[in-house]
Amino acid sequence: MTGRQTSDLYRRYMTADTAYRQHAAACTACTITAPSPACRDGARLYESFSTLQAAYLNKLNQK
Repeated sequence: MTGRQTSDLYRRYMTADTAYRQHAAACTACTITAPSPACRDGARLYESFSTLQAAYLNKLNQK
């Protein structure tokens, strides 16, 4: 993966983080560290964040 691809992955990871944090701040069921099992939006946003985070960290470890 090139530096540009890594930067894009980082940007997407941070965007997903922001989206989940904004959701968690407004959602009465979700917390900043985990979505509520009853909140589909929170679960979807958190899954996106955690998948992108794992991909980014894996790329860093490959360098």
